[in-house]
Amino acid sequence: MDTFSIDRHIDALDAAGKALLTAAAAAGPDAEVTTCPGWRVRDLLRHTTTVHRWATAFVVEGHTSYHPDGGEPELDGDALLAYVQEGHERLVSALRSAPADLECWTFLPAPSPLAFWARRQAHETTVHRADAESALPGGPGPVDPGLAADGVDELLRGMHAREKSRVRTERPALLRVRATDTGDVWDVRLSPDAPRTERNAPGAGPADCELSAPADRLYLTLWNRLPLDAVETAGDPALARLWRETSAITWS
Repeated sequence: MDTFSIDRHIDALDAAGKALLTAAAAAGPDAEVTTCPGWRVRDLLRHTTTVHRWATAFVVEGHTSYHPDGGEPELDGDALLAYVQEGHERLVSALRSAPADLECWTFLPAPSPLAFWARRQAHETTVHRADAESALPGGPGPVDPGLAADGVDELLRGMHAREKSRVRTERPALLRVRATDTGDVWDVRLSPDAPRTERNAPGAGPADCELSAPADRLYLTLWNRLPLDAVETAGDPALARLWRETSAITWS
């Protein structure tokens, strides 16, 4: 987890959920979520609360194998906002009160199940906060650089280390991701297999393509919430396009 503690992840989750609700209320349930084509704010809220309640069940009930979610609510308007707020508060409370030796199912490597769920839900909610803000004229707001770098790390070394990642190339290639403000560098080794990523590895040699920007721009771009031109691209642009075309994380 590098520089982020469980408490800091829970604090980030708490803040992101509140900001998401504020943006959603300001935009209204029928507003278009421009970062998620085809979604309105109500769709975003229904999805987010489903994920929050699903995660809470693992923390509170201690399921040690995969457990399906309870389905999306059919609520709308103020009733939906209240339901989302309640689900968010329950998740934050569950994580804050969970024992350090919590045992439950997870799907990415982590120091502990509690550390996994705190980190995963912090980034789940921060990304969806950006989605809610995309329905407002100002668009997504900034993300704390440390949190953003942590989220890039989770995405590259966690989400896309799984065999289900579709980011693959016929021949080996190196995609480098550089956060210009935090100094972090990720070397993403692409091949016919799932990507393999190293963080701040010395002497990695030249990259075939490098994406560079402040950490929060990288975070939102790699999560496909900002266009590719939000970051600087050097080298083979086909690798940047490959990321955009194949890296989407879906809820299933």
